[in-house]
Amino acid sequence: MKVLSIVGARPQFVKLAPVASAMGKRDVEHVIVHTGQHYDDNMSDVFFRDLGIPSPNVHLGVGSGSHGVQTGAMLGALDGVLEEHRPDWVLVYGDTNSTVAGALSAVKLHLPLAHLEAGLRSFNRRMPEEHNRVLTDHAADLCLAPTERAAAHLRSEGLAARTLVTGDVMTDVCLETARSAETLANPMGEHGLEKYALATLHRAENTDEPERLRAIVGALAELPLPVVLTAHPRLVVRAQQHGVDLGAGSVTVVPPLNYLSMVAAVRGAEMVITDSGGLQKEAFLLRTPCTTIRTETEWGETIELGWNLLCPEPSGIERSVTRARPQDTDAAPYGDGHSADAVVEALTTWQL
Repeated sequence: MKVLSIVGARPQFVKLAPVASAMGKRDVEHVIVHTGQHYDDNMSDVFFRDLGIPSPNVHLGVGSGSHGVQTGAMLGALDGVLEEHRPDWVLVYGDTNSTVAGALSAVKLHLPLAHLEAGLRSFNRRMPEEHNRVLTDHAADLCLAPTERAAAHLRSEGLAARTLVTGDVMTDVCLETARSAETLANPMGEHGLEKYALATLHRAENTDEPERLRAIVGALAELPLPVVLTAHPRLVVRAQQHGVDLGAGSVTVVPPLNYLSMVAAVRGAEMVITDSGGLQKEAFLLRTPCTTIRTETEWGETIELGWNLLCPEPSGIERSVTRARPQDTDAAPYGDGHSADAVVEALTTWQL
């Protein structure tokens, strides 16, 4: 059997790691295609090195651009790659432009398509990721849902016959990395920090409007504990364009961390402050409280269990960050750390 994985962004590289490992244990020929959506070393190559992912067989090198330009460039390049390899499955991950481009290319060439992390819904149609998820799910021949909640969304959209719950592969890599990080010194020690909040910010709704970005950064700067802001390249560019000083007040700005260091930093933090979907879930898995600067989340279980709080307005950040620690829980809505094996099993046995 031949499976062709299409990835292009940091969260997809993390998801790819356990899947690639699971495929390596089975009689599966695995072709990895990197679209180049994330091309900075700290957002791309470092993950392949640190997570032990085989080097991509194909690198499209599309780089940055508007949604239409970037997705179009991927589509133009993917047709030839898929025609050359003719895999038994095209496997796409998550909800990026790389995801929807891979899905469109596969279905136009009549190749079986599987979507990993299917069924997530924010129900916010202004999010580009929401369109990517929905379009990919409805194009897919197999929807690999990470949770029962995600599967319920797919059933409500008439996709029950194509849906399988596998658990969340990011749980696999997060838990394994956390075990590896037990002996690793907290990277924030280099900045002389013991108690701190860890922050990330990258979504267009928080970074593209100057006044909103200024208000969020200002709220972080006034927090009563140090804030480590790992600065995504998009955030750096927008801050420069808007004249916003990211390192004011309580905030220390650092470059993006490799995954092992990020896990260690999340586990050592008092609080995570983010607009990232994946980091909300990682914070829950590592039992670090999270404040999410959005109006909604795809990971509703983290809200219901008390470990995540939505904070749509910058004025509420301090109150959210200083709230009491939530009740401890043994709940495992995202699987037991063996989801990648279930994914590979599904690909090798699913009847089309």
